[in-house]
Amino acid sequence: MTDDALYKKSYFSRLPELGDLAPEAFKAFVEFDQKAVAPGELTAKFKEIIAIAVAHTTGCPYCIEVHVNNAKKQDVSREEVSESIMVATALKAGSAVAHGGNALNAYDGNSDQELYKQQYFDRIKEFAKLSGDAFQGFIDFDKKAMKAGVLSAKEKELIAVAVAHTTGCPYCIDIHTKGAKSQGASKEEIAESIFVATALKAGSAIAHSVNALNAYDAE
Repeated sequence: MTDDALYKKSYFSRLPELGDLAPEAFKAFVEFDQKAVAPGELTAKFKEIIAIAVAHTTGCPYCIEVHVNNAKKQDVSREEVSESIMVATALKAGSAVAHGGNALNAYDGNSDQELYKQQYFDRIKEFAKLSGDAFQGFIDFDKKAMKAGVLSAKEKELIAVAVAHTTGCPYCIDIHTKGAKSQGASKEEIAESIFVATALKAGSAIAHSVNALNAYDAE
């Protein structure tokens, strides 16, 4: 290989090679992925909207390309795509600010062996004094990102649940699972959103295998 480009659409065509290199695992992943995005309590269309949000959280360009194209086939609008991306953006930023409570604990020398407690999340309010303008800017953005638009408040909370499982933020999982429940989401709908996130997080890893194949084959 002499091309400096690390990402090209054409590279994704190498993915089936994994079917020859690790056939059982590859087949099992494909079957899982298909089941995760198949319609159930949530429609196939909405699962693609979730997938787009999660793909922006994992930062996988191949996944973004695949799921935006899939979403268009399901008649997802540009506005729906945009709103899902904003929810993902708010949740990824929210994960960082939520962990700020842990940072304050560490700075203050908190000796508690429990790293995650719901009460620690309350410490993020301290950022209103420590970094007022930036903190308020985040709060304003988060509210607007989660506000009902072309996607309902319930749909946005389900997207948030999926993204929270991708960022691995326990505070966000707690808040948005409760938020989805309050908006009328069932436990089954929440579970399906989590499995879309699981498939996309795994899918990001397998998609990047084409880069590994390119690297291995490089002279």
